[in-house]
Amino acid sequence: MSEPLPSVEALGQVLAEPRRLRMLQELLGGVPLPAGALAARIGVAPSTVSGHLARLQESGLVRIEQRGRTRYARLAGPDVADAVETLLRMTSEDPVSSWSGSDRQLAMRRARSCYDHLAGDLGIALTDLFVARRWIDSDVGSARASIENISQALRLRLQISESSRPLVRGCPDWTARRPHLAGRLGAAILSALLSEDWLARRRHDRALRVTDRGQERFAALDLTY
Repeated sequence: MSEPLPSVEALGQVLAEPRRLRMLQELLGGVPLPAGALAARIGVAPSTVSGHLARLQESGLVRIEQRGRTRYARLAGPDVADAVETLLRMTSEDPVSSWSGSDRQLAMRRARSCYDHLAGDLGIALTDLFVARRWIDSDVGSARASIENISQALRLRLQISESSRPLVRGCPDWTARRPHLAGRLGAAILSALLSEDWLARRRHDRALRVTDRGQERFAALDLTY
């Protein structure tokens, strides 16, 4: 039996705490994070993070798993990721006053993981390429080419998961304010870009770095971002 959903009032009380929203934003990277890493990213004590994680878990927004002595947190699912991304699109980016803050902001704008798919300028450029080559519809709502053809053209091994999620879905981008490719195809593409070393995760945020191999392969596709 599934857990009962929280009321609007209860959920509003949980999300009214800015540090909890910051934690959800960090977990948008799609990778489970230990409490200590979350604490470092948002600048609070690990004990403070533990209390906030408990509230988020009670509300069904995150899931906690124990690995040895370390507790890892992740978003409860794509619906939560969509809700967090929607909230971000309703806000402006935080002002920055340091080199590290500026570097992080620029890296996030260029390429980042949006739960399990690619976002940012690179995600938009890749989506535009798919539309231009008529692999997906212009509204980013359905596929027009087979997965095999897309995989061969990109020279990426795409493994599409079986689930009730749509194969292709447009996800409005938080920074670019245009849709990038999501759904099972979007998830398969990000997974392949990471596993085949076109992209690499940065350690301290959810931005993604284009590797030397990735620069070569994106250039071969005439992709500019």
